[in-house]
Amino acid sequence: MAKKRPQTKAKRPQLDDAEVPVVGAREPCPCGSGRRYKACHGRTAAQATTALVQRPFEGLAGECDWVALRELVPAATVELTLRDGLPEGVPSVTLATVLPMAWPALRRDDGSVLLGLQNDTASGDISRDLADTLARALTAAPGTPVQGRRAPADGPRLQDLLAPEGAFEPEVHSGFEFWVPDPENATPDVTASLERANAAAIPTVRLEGVDAAYWCETPDKNHLRWVMPHDEERLLDALARLHAAGRSSLGEGTRLVGSFRAHGLTVPVWDLPSEVTAQDVEKPATEFAERLAEALATDAPLTHEERRARGGLTNRQVTLS
Repeated sequence: MAKKRPQTKAKRPQLDDAEVPVVGAREPCPCGSGRRYKACHGRTAAQATTALVQRPFEGLAGECDWVALRELVPAATVELTLRDGLPEGVPSVTLATVLPMAWPALRRDDGSVLLGLQNDTASGDISRDLADTLARALTAAPGTPVQGRRAPADGPRLQDLLAPEGAFEPEVHSGFEFWVPDPENATPDVTASLERANAAAIPTVRLEGVDAAYWCETPDKNHLRWVMPHDEERLLDALARLHAAGRSSLGEGTRLVGSFRAHGLTVPVWDLPSEVTAQDVEKPATEFAERLAEALATDAPLTHEERRARGGLTNRQVTLS
């Protein structure tokens, strides 16, 4: 019998990752590997868009306030400054905690842009998703909302679009009237959405004497939620030192009860008596900031009592994101 001639397969040209186009998940990968796209370069693309960015607002002016507005504050706005200036026909860009109908963004009739912060995002990088929404809002037709989508993995982030310098000064509102510049001409859907949002809003005030601290009122008691930029482990050590020494309160009847974790930062939370207003905690918060700075500067090992206090604070931590 004649011997079979060994067959050789022609080598397919291999493409660089950046050259591989996006195709259907079940189609052959364009790189020439012979595998389906979802099992080859499609997997890399999916991982790039779903990998969680622990501190999405790091590097932005006012990172702590970005976190507060994303997770804690019902109604607030901030004027944003773009790195390259405002495009023609866009008089302003405003960050808002929530927009009517939960729109990700809105280009108003006058060309101004509202960017919503408290929306679900499609990838693991909130900054990239928001930047994609903002970029599309800048070119949207006036008078139209912008819908959300998964941002391209190589798309810009907020840190690329926003000016790094300048203040980030949130304006906290008692309700969502900022949605409607002309209430008389609002659509029924927007009016109904406004009424529902106002009914659910918790009264909130941003303290003036310290950064990113927000007083809020609830039916049973009030609270202070303070987003802090310090390393979590070092901050918990410092809070434990103060707590063990009886110096962690903000005055009579107040108590440090735990903390939130949100977007890579720690948010200590105090319970306040219902009669304690935001103005009442301005001075105690400033004094606490001084005590905290001293505790953060201490490198001595924790004592037994401080370790117990730290364990209690850690057990009362809740992760928001």
